[in-house]
Amino acid sequence: MAFGLSSKSLKRLEGVHPDLVKVVKRAIEITPIDFVVIEGLRTKERQHYLVAKGASQTMNSYHLTGHAVDIAPLVDGQASWDWKYYHQLAPAIKQAAKELGVDITWGGDWRKFKDGPHWQIPR
Repeated sequence: MAFGLSSKSLKRLEGVHPDLVKVVKRAIEITPIDFVVIEGLRTKERQHYLVAKGASQTMNSYHLTGHAVDIAPLVDGQASWDWKYYHQLAPAIKQAAKELGVDITWGGDWRKFKDGPHWQIPR
């Protein structure tokens, strides 16, 4: 089954590094599970709010420079936070990055503060 990015997801990719946008656009073509872009480029104010809330641990986020996106799998039309779906989605994003020659890091592979939705490329 082929999926496509919604207009909302495309809007959320505005300001994101072109290489990362290409990876997301390729990944939606090959993923076994639909997904939505939750967030791309962030303001310092938004980042400060997320740090204060405990949803992020740094004011040096890659989101501030457009080098990160947060993506959630869609299950029955709703964003899911269940890790089993992130593990189904991750191989497609990694494959897309490999095909395009883009170095990418998944927050789900981090040892500390695992972040399933988070994907970033080097600055």
